[in-house]
Amino acid sequence: MTTDTIFALSSGALPAGIAVVRLSGPKALTLAAELAGPIASGRHTTLRSIRGRNDLLIDKALVLTFPAPNSFTGEDCVEFHLHGSRAVVAALQAEFEAVPGVRLADAGEFSRRAFENGKMDLAEVDGLADLISAETEMQRRLAIEQGFGGQSALYTGWAERLTHARALIEAELDFADEDDVPGSVSQQVWEDVGALYLDVAEHIERARGGEIVRDGYKVVLAGPPNAGKSSLLNALAQREVAIVTHIAGTTRDILSVDLDLQGYLVRFFDTAGLRETDDLVEQEGVRRARNAASTADMILYLNEIDSDPKSGAIAEHARIIRIGTKLDRHGLAEGYDLCLSAETGEGLAELKALIVDELKTTWSGTLAPSRARHLIALKEASNFIEEALNGEQLDLRAESLRLAASALGRITGRVDVEQLLDVIFSQFCIGK
Repeated sequence: MTTDTIFALSSGALPAGIAVVRLSGPKALTLAAELAGPIASGRHTTLRSIRGRNDLLIDKALVLTFPAPNSFTGEDCVEFHLHGSRAVVAALQAEFEAVPGVRLADAGEFSRRAFENGKMDLAEVDGLADLISAETEMQRRLAIEQGFGGQSALYTGWAERLTHARALIEAELDFADEDDVPGSVSQQVWEDVGALYLDVAEHIERARGGEIVRDGYKVVLAGPPNAGKSSLLNALAQREVAIVTHIAGTTRDILSVDLDLQGYLVRFFDTAGLRETDDLVEQEGVRRARNAASTADMILYLNEIDSDPKSGAIAEHARIIRIGTKLDRHGLAEGYDLCLSAETGEGLAELKALIVDELKTTWSGTLAPSRARHLIALKEASNFIEEALNGEQLDLRAESLRLAASALGRITGRVDVEQLLDVIFSQFCIGK
């Protein structure tokens, strides 16, 4: 473990009203005292004059001290709350850099030290990263569940149940002839393991909802040329994202808009009109449209109301909503799930409500895995639990339970995950 003292700007882009510069490591308190005067022991917030080694005033700032282990990183830590000037921050950081053993932090290094010092586990680290990047209310809620220990407690509890079951099995194997060990613990053990298997399976099923909340719900606008796809995208975005003309085939590439619908991130994709064409560029647009539809969560298949309602057999897995467009010109018609007008806005509120109702079925606010590495480990644990339940040799079944607990431990970092750490912490900004 490094003994360097690290620093970084931990607030937003400069200039700003306030800039927070964080300092963590063995020299943090002494360096703060050199620049701001004597530091009282314990956790304190004081207004100080910050002076460089030439005794020139850099700024007047709040200095917050967090002696180890009661800090975010678990090390001695100091925060300088300065005026948010680029020149002020640069002058303070120059003073730090002049001290041997003090350097600018790497991306995510404060959080990595917090993990290495036992202040948080990897599931909480992932949740913290998601919380920092959260843009919608549901993303915030999902990140809170994960980042503040809820998910870690769930996985740790499961691992402890597996360890307890294995201990009972090994006791039966090793001490079957002793009077103080029951002759058989099989029923007690395997009933609990079977219940745990169902709990893990149910949790894995929620992964799709967690993924949608974290990464967004993909809605593709599809249909023939001049059906009103680009007009609908512009109406949803309330700005001109796509070019709209009466000429068929105007849209050649995929355009997208991200919207926040009642706290859910929804990504709308406008695509080229689906038709047979000899135009090579338009053919490529149609191909991309079909590819986008193949990965969509929902497809809004648009037809002008005066044409035959179609659903477009372009995807099997996605929810397909048949939309009749240009309601202001033609009036309501049967055969559509919804009719609307991008020109007047009629029907747009109903469309948004329909999408939100669909989203509410994907995630109910309960704990859900939202990252690929979590899901991989959970599926691995589930497979090992299934092996244990279906096995015949008691010692091999016990080993399967150990491997299942180990898989769960990799999510929180309780077992060897050294090869993952660089990847995990690189997603953070420098000051975190």
